[in-house]
Amino acid sequence: MIGDGERDKLCTPKDPGEILGTARPRDVWIQISLSVTLGLAAFLFFCFIRPRWKGLYAARKKQNTHSTALPELPDGFFDWILPLWRITEEQVLASAGLDAYVYLAFYKMAIKFLLVTLFFALAVIKPVHDTHKEREDTKPKKPPNAQTHNPVAPNLDARSTWLEVPSGYDYYTDYLWMYIVFAYLFTGLIMYQIVAETRKVIDIRQEYLGSQTTITDRTIRLSGIPPQLRSEDKIKEFIEDLELGQVESVTLCKDWKELDDAVIQRNGVLRKLEEAWTIYLGSRRVERSLETLPIVQPSPPGPGIDDHDDHSESTRLLNDNNTERDGNVPYSRSRPTAKIWYGRFKLRYRNVDAIDYYEEKLRRLDEKIKTLRKKDFEPTPLAFVTMDSVASAQMAIQAVLDPSPLQLLANSSPAPPDVVWTNTYLPRSKRMIRAWSITAFIGILSILWTVLLFPIAAALNTCSVHYYFPGLAYFLDEHENIESLVNTQLPTLALTLLNVAVPYLYDWLANQQGMISQGDVELSIISKNFFFTFFNFFILFTALGTASNVVDMIDRFGKNFNNATTLATAIAESLRKLLTFYTNFIILQAFGLFPLRLMEIGSLTLYPINLMGAKTPRDYAELVQPPVFSYGFFLPQTILIFIICMVYSVLEDSWKVLLAGLAYFMIGHFVHKYQLLYAMEHRQHSTGRGWMMMCDRLIAGAVLFQVTMAGQLATRGAFKRSVLIAPLICGTLWFAYVYSRTYRPLMKFIALRSLRCNERSDLGRAVQEEAFSAGQQQRRGFVRRQTVDEARECGTRFESPSLVMPLDDLWIAKKRTRSENGSAHSENGDYGA
Repeated sequence: MIGDGERDKLCTPKDPGEILGTARPRDVWIQISLSVTLGLAAFLFFCFIRPRWKGLYAARKKQNTHSTALPELPDGFFDWILPLWRITEEQVLASAGLDAYVYLAFYKMAIKFLLVTLFFALAVIKPVHDTHKEREDTKPKKPPNAQTHNPVAPNLDARSTWLEVPSGYDYYTDYLWMYIVFAYLFTGLIMYQIVAETRKVIDIRQEYLGSQTTITDRTIRLSGIPPQLRSEDKIKEFIEDLELGQVESVTLCKDWKELDDAVIQRNGVLRKLEEAWTIYLGSRRVERSLETLPIVQPSPPGPGIDDHDDHSESTRLLNDNNTERDGNVPYSRSRPTAKIWYGRFKLRYRNVDAIDYYEEKLRRLDEKIKTLRKKDFEPTPLAFVTMDSVASAQMAIQAVLDPSPLQLLANSSPAPPDVVWTNTYLPRSKRMIRAWSITAFIGILSILWTVLLFPIAAALNTCSVHYYFPGLAYFLDEHENIESLVNTQLPTLALTLLNVAVPYLYDWLANQQGMISQGDVELSIISKNFFFTFFNFFILFTALGTASNVVDMIDRFGKNFNNATTLATAIAESLRKLLTFYTNFIILQAFGLFPLRLMEIGSLTLYPINLMGAKTPRDYAELVQPPVFSYGFFLPQTILIFIICMVYSVLEDSWKVLLAGLAYFMIGHFVHKYQLLYAMEHRQHSTGRGWMMMCDRLIAGAVLFQVTMAGQLATRGAFKRSVLIAPLICGTLWFAYVYSRTYRPLMKFIALRSLRCNERSDLGRAVQEEAFSAGQQQRRGFVRRQTVDEARECGTRFESPSLVMPLDDLWIAKKRTRSENGSAHSENGDYGA
């Protein structure tokens, strides 16, 4: 390690502007080359395997009957691109739902904003910065109170002093008015876009939700039920006495923990029994020896299994033909065994017949579950009340039902499949404790992430390497390309991996908070992940100047942040230094990682692993389920990149960030459009609630953009002009308040005027549809295509699955049959994926 006296000399860049490659185009070109190479290889591989592996890349199209309206994409190498591009917003709304429409609309809004800002960046901002760059870099910045005569423009001394540039600057600093003009212009543009797009989303949302009749739209979630009303009949009588409408059904949640635990235990035993039977019966015609190649397998040397040698206990769970294999006779094998641990501290064990053991355990659990289903459990203060019409439910949700606080609160209900039934009987106090505890834990994690950023940057920045590892630093000085990788590419990759890994932790934390619905969990994941990406990755990383000079930043931390007045200046200076870093980050996301996401690299990597571990038909059936699209993993980073582009829109070389951001949103729109329509499934009830979260965070980003502009003016000594940004900040905060008061209710509720459906219940709809034949319906215009949620929730009820789910028998391969094309398949489920 070198001495402190030599550190400043070693950490001084060769070029004054060369911090994280801000003056080194080579770094950006290396990032572009690596990202494009990675992305192009992934995209070409996707085009090759897409028609060959439709079970993964067209899983939603194949298994979701509501996706039949989408066009079939051609199997050609590039022939699928244009048909996908031509899919309209109406088709997206009809086949993927309101959430997908809103998510893609956010990408389109970002593209429009970046097109306008990129035009001004190339036409005005870049020429102005290029014209004044030399003087700006070489002109010494004197304090505002310095009195220096200006020989170039002596008439400036007669100007008004309130808006006058300090006398220590030449007339060329008048270009700084550009920051104020574009701060107002771009803020007005983003506000206009937010209002215009919100109005469009509200119109579509009101029409979409107002025209559908699902059990979710007709149901209210009633919480805070007092003990004297915890009866389904009393709740029904209470709601009908309010004259809001007729109650169709009431589901009072009860403490089903004992029953849920028994069902969970049964599912585990059932899987173990299926695995034992699969191992015993086998799934291949001939068990080949692993010591020889498949092409030289000998004939089976041993006798087959006697199909009638099964124990009598298995006949209750298996059909009579469960061991008929159509000649598929495996080698003779012993029955599988299971270890049973017993004695003090479970230190002793014995082997028992696995099939007999699990069958007996399954039989006892079935009897226990049947007994528990008849038990009268203790009611909880939560119920789902289904009304006879959507209008009745909306009136109840938008009204105050009881004068007592926190009592009889009516809210929108999640869909029956979205309800987390294990949390419905969790006391409100425990849910609050969990929520606050996890919030406090996330605050502690934020400090931990801050600590982790120091060693990452210290290990990957050559300035810090000079201080800690001088030998390695001299090697990097001799190899410019390797030094460029260490300075720019490795920090980008390290923080990208951190951004990929942390959301999984926050996803687990959100699921532990005790929320009632999966939709609420997803919104919580979006909020938590955005807090991490925005605060830890952007604000903290930028404010501390982590990636530019860790050693110097640690020494000067207290000096730079000892008061609030220097914070904006420090952030503005750090942003200038980090421009190339964020450009490289966006380039990697757009050109490198989006094609990998299109290829579903995670599912593709895990599929062979899961395939090797799959044994039963149930395991194989789970392999071909469409992957789940979680907005909580993708949306936070998308909002962050929009904010980064906004913040950098007026700075020097802003066109680099804007151009990379434009590519990011164009490629991202295409990739996510394919995934949402053809490959992945979003299973929550679609209401478009995420739009307000997106806009709220964009408004916060606009405030950060304005603070950055004020900081940029302050770093150049234009303190009085930076004050002109203050009214803009106040106006933006006022806009946020008015926007929330005006548009949030329409994004939360369905307006009564928007309700156009005359059906008052599922029963009424069924009767009405039976009254018309298919031809009469078409002639009279009665037929209206079902929405995604109507198709998904058809026939569902608000009932705990533990109370009504059938106690299924084993799912194992039964009689092997032949399809018309000669391929073998199983009656109970195909083994192939």
